[in-house]
Amino acid sequence: MAEDLAYRRILLKLSGEALAGEGGSGIDDDRLSQFSREIAEVHGLGAEVAVVVGGGNIFRGGSGNTHGIERATADYMGMLATIMNALALQAAIERLGIQTRVLSALEIKEVAEPYIRRRATRHLEKGRVVLFAAGTGNPFFTTDTAASLRAVEIGAEILIKATRVDGVYDSDPEKNPAAKRFAELTYLEVLSQKLRVMDSTAVSLCMDNDLPFLVYNLLVPGNLKRVLRGEKIGTLVRGAPS
Repeated sequence: MAEDLAYRRILLKLSGEALAGEGGSGIDDDRLSQFSREIAEVHGLGAEVAVVVGGGNIFRGGSGNTHGIERATADYMGMLATIMNALALQAAIERLGIQTRVLSALEIKEVAEPYIRRRATRHLEKGRVVLFAAGTGNPFFTTDTAASLRAVEIGAEILIKATRVDGVYDSDPEKNPAAKRFAELTYLEVLSQKLRVMDSTAVSLCMDNDLPFLVYNLLVPGNLKRVLRGEKIGTLVRGAPS
């Protein structure tokens, strides 16, 4: 039941690249099914679940210069990519019998509701999984920043960032086998050591609002449930212990 969970209301940040699978682009059916099952599982435990999904598997705004596209336009293209991913995830979750709503920061009424904070929280209270798309609706802001912003706005107890590795390391563990994993960090340690967890705007927003965030490996089945049950998984980032 929900009262047994370490966190009742969560925001999950899911990268577009994670949806791509081994192919590196597009949407992988197996990954989509796996992530939707993970979300459905914790929803079934009584958690209120919101998701911010990226769009890097379709188009990454920061890559616009390589195509001769100005940054602002490229970022808007990336926002549209997140809407496509959110709709795909919505369909996968609803196949499992769970009601969802996609709320977009860009107005596109035919496929998604406009983002309204009070509407989002009401959907969560009614037991719906809420998918936030189109980032913040502004260029020059990442979906990590959007995740931090939405988590604060809806009163999430934790922001959970899903990655391909099992936490935050002092160097790239995919390149350095001797890389050290941190079990816990403070916001200031992340910023001062320039650890590439989330961009500095996203980290600062969490720090200013005392919102803890956790970095963990979503590719391991059952990990999200373990996190919500309070198991020590991944790397927890929060303020200095009192």
